[in-house]
Amino acid sequence: MILPRYSMGIGDRFARQGQAQLRAFAQARALGVDITPVWNKSNREHMIVGSGPDAVRAEADAAVRALRWTGPYYVDADHITLQTVEAFICACDFFTIDVADFVGRPAPDEEVWDFADRHRRVASRGIPGTALADPVSPDDVARIGRQYLLAARGAGAIYRRIEAAKGHGRFITEVSIDETDSPQTPVDLLLILAALADEKVPVQTIAPKFTGRFNKGTDYVGDVARFEQEFNDDLAVVAFAVREFGLPPDLKISIHSGSDKFSIYAPIARAIQKHDAGLHLKTAGTTWLAEVEGLAASGGEALGLAQEIYAQAYARTDELTAPYAAVIDIARERLPAPEIVRRWSSAQFVAALRHDPTCPAYNPHLRQLLHVAFKVAAGMGPEYLGALDDHADVIGPLVTENLLDRHIRPVFIPG
Repeated sequence: MILPRYSMGIGDRFARQGQAQLRAFAQARALGVDITPVWNKSNREHMIVGSGPDAVRAEADAAVRALRWTGPYYVDADHITLQTVEAFICACDFFTIDVADFVGRPAPDEEVWDFADRHRRVASRGIPGTALADPVSPDDVARIGRQYLLAARGAGAIYRRIEAAKGHGRFITEVSIDETDSPQTPVDLLLILAALADEKVPVQTIAPKFTGRFNKGTDYVGDVARFEQEFNDDLAVVAFAVREFGLPPDLKISIHSGSDKFSIYAPIARAIQKHDAGLHLKTAGTTWLAEVEGLAASGGEALGLAQEIYAQAYARTDELTAPYAAVIDIARERLPAPEIVRRWSSAQFVAALRHDPTCPAYNPHLRQLLHVAFKVAAGMGPEYLGALDDHADVIGPLVTENLLDRHIRPVFIPG
């Protein structure tokens, strides 16, 4: 399988928005840009919601049939490890291999120096026009190998387990190193790709951790100019690694927690055009937030349900935010009390939740809390799912608009 040039990972916590999501891709195609949808859901999300990979496959297949989609599409086993991969093998054809647990665990010195010797020549050449223009010393190669060599070995072990079950070339491989404590430099990325090539992992997308904060459902926090330089350097590294290490020619950068990163979408668009490069952009849980927005906008009992979700999330803030501490930044004092939110109109709730930085009522702290509050909705069971069905005529267009106008257009259809 070959992942096309542009692709997007689309999350759908409750498997109700498959058609609304796919409509955004159909409309993008009508505008002249082909983007491949990749439905993704992690083991953690399945555990919280009480679903399984088969449900994601069923949702994707049903949406494709209903809209008569003729392009490729995939179902992603998101952030799987050797311990969780088995449940995803049958239903999925895209595997995001998460190696964060291996990063920083040092490989034996003998293996580290063997790695450094193999790649000394490549590192010493440099890549003109990038942060790798200057040669990299053998000691630095060894240092990076010490940091990431076991991660590449872990990726190889997971890849081979999937390959044994599904067969060579019958799935897409992504390697994720974004859920780590420190960002990877372009030099790090080059040598990580070298190590993956040594492991014979035919990686088609690589998800590094960038500088700055990629908080859930809100804008990028950091130096945009620095990000742009780093992203351009990473694209140059990927192109160089394809040539040098024999990696798949369609290898591309994957941006995780890419939802609503409005301030860096223009730099990303410029960079992929400049380098004639592909891109995989993960939009994570913004579909779930569009559902809550749609319920609030519907008024009446649906607004009351949205208010109740917030009230329960507020009471359980520590529990809900703990697993996402690295990708949210909530000031507790900026969260409105539930009794205040219960008095809000539909327009007030939507204004606080919807990511519009120009709106004085927009509250990124409330938005981030609701982003991780899908566990509350999962606990409501049929009440929440029934509300989604009852108000699909409001929610569906918001889901489509979110993907098309707020993500696809600024990244893939600039100007």
